[in-house]
Amino acid sequence: MNGEERRVLILNELSAAKAPISATTLAKKFSVTRQIIVADIALLRASGSLIRAEHKGYVFEKPYGSAIQKRIVCTHDKDGIREELYAVVDNGGAVLDVVVEHSLYGAISAQLGISTRYGVDEFISRAESTGASQLSDLTGGIHIHTIAVNDEETFARICAKLDELGILVET
Repeated sequence: MNGEERRVLILNELSAAKAPISATTLAKKFSVTRQIIVADIALLRASGSLIRAEHKGYVFEKPYGSAIQKRIVCTHDKDGIREELYAVVDNGGAVLDVVVEHSLYGAISAQLGISTRYGVDEFISRAESTGASQLSDLTGGIHIHTIAVNDEETFARICAKLDELGILVET
């Protein structure tokens, strides 16, 4: 099998997967090294494939269909992250990213792709186990999220909950 054929098969594997697939797992499946898989993923991304790297492996990003994307500005302390993310996913939204406006570097962003309580818990568990700081630590808690919702009613419900929690700064 040549590289192009392998990359098509990798893309098929990722798009059908229900969970992230590690480079090691893909390497074993296609009888190549992990480094070859990492290079294949880079080539697939360069050609426009929506593949996201997570701590447990690679995920094919399925577009949020006809979802509406909105930005919200939030603030909370370190302990408020679970409450914030639960408020979004419990009310029908997905948290696509986080952005902070740094005084020196400008906009710094990270992709999140969190749409379930399980995803929230995994993200927080990973943050706790690594001791990593949140981006909002750089800005005193102020940060921006892009969220995906199916309709304006869902967006309003999420904003109302975040406002009730004292987390929403503006939409």
